[in-house]
Amino acid sequence: MIDGPVAVRHDRPMGFGLVVLAVDPSATDAAVQAMAEQCQSLHHPEGELDERIVGFYENLRAHYPDFPPYDHDSPWMDMPLNVGIDHVSMQLSFSERSTPALQLIDQLARRYDLTIYDPQDDEVTRPTDVRAPVDPAIVALIEELRAPDR
Repeated sequence: MIDGPVAVRHDRPMGFGLVVLAVDPSATDAAVQAMAEQCQSLHHPEGELDERIVGFYENLRAHYPDFPPYDHDSPWMDMPLNVGIDHVSMQLSFSERSTPALQLIDQLARRYDLTIYDPQDDEVTRPTDVRAPVDPAIVALIEELRAPDR
């Protein structure tokens, strides 16, 4: 018998990861990357949960649950999400299902003063960073690449 939640891997298109971190917004990109790597390791520190992470995670899962029953439109590729005292790691589907989830992740990260780390591009987004609107031509190209007829 299995004790506790079971990680679920969906048969979906390729995905990508994001890590939301409770780190000082003035931390260097290298410090953010090191913290994200430590959060994924077996040597992660224990302690009291950061209230910002708790608020972020509770709000996120209210919209996109990561425990059964699973919604067929879930953006998550692996569930439950990896949550620690100072981070939430997630694997999202590379599909249109993830677009509203990404917008919510960004909104909640700003609300709770959290930093987003994208390990694919080694990109750090701080809560105070200005978000430039996405060029409509780029959105159209992404939608064209996602089209099943290609």
